Amino acid sequence: MSPSDGLVLYNAPGSTCSQRVRFTLAVKAQPYRIKNLDLFAGDQLKPEYLKINPNGVVPTLIHNGATIVDSSVIIEYLDETFPAPERLTPDDRVLRAAMRSLMRFIDEVPAAAIRVPSFNIAFLRFFRGMNQKEFEALADSKPIRKDFLLAMGRTGFPQADMDKAMERLQRTVVRMSDTITTHGGIWLLGDRITLADIAMMPSLVRMKDLGRAELWAGHPKVSRWIEAIEQLPAYAKTYHPGSHLSDRFPELKAMHGKPN
Repeated sequence: MSPSDGLVLYNAPGSTCSQRVRFTLAVKAQPYRIKNLDLFAGDQLKPEYLKINPNGVVPTLIHNGATIVDSSVIIEYLDETFPAPERLTPDDRVLRAAMRSLMRFIDEVPAAAIRVPSFNIAFLRFFRGMNQKEFEALADSKPIRKDFLLAMGRTGFPQADMDKAMERLQRTVVRMSDTITTHGGIWLLGDRITLADIAMMPSLVRMKDLGRAELWAGHPKVSRWIEAIEQLPAYAKTYHPGSHLSDRFPELKAMHGKPN
């Protein structure tokens, strides 16, 4: 049995975490079966899925019967399991440590912060029609998103939370620019794309989709970075129709005219 037998991805097209994994699979040129979940229909909370991933989130990767969860873990697993045709982890131990440090930052700062404008601008409409009891029951059913949903409430995050999220995203852009400068290439760690770039990608793509590309208007190296990643073949395979929020909510396209 080859190591690619039995690759199954439980996925949601618009999930930023799923997008990391789809991009990595595309770079690795690995065939896989995909099982799309409708997150707003609650597919991720059905008993049969919770048996696979008790966190009740996507993505989940099944490889030859083994279950791997958490997108950062999954993309590292894929890079270790399928080193060809391109390694996405630096050979140098110091650079490898820098990559993993960046990935921790990405998960803690931009990947968390982008959820606030995403929910306020696009997803809040799904919760406004609920009564409080229904909303609390929904929050209780989401093992690792409960506190986030309760903080949002049925009326959305307050402006102070939006401002804090945008400050964290702006701080991310500055760190990206400084990191690219330090390593002297087009990517975060030099001339080779790594898992850190792939982990960062969905947050910036989402910012752009929400009309917030002005965050890197004064950072030409970050502008060049996103232009470069958008030109990779794996990008087109990852962001197929239905992958952007503006595909589902066409009114968001009006935000795309903001300067970038």
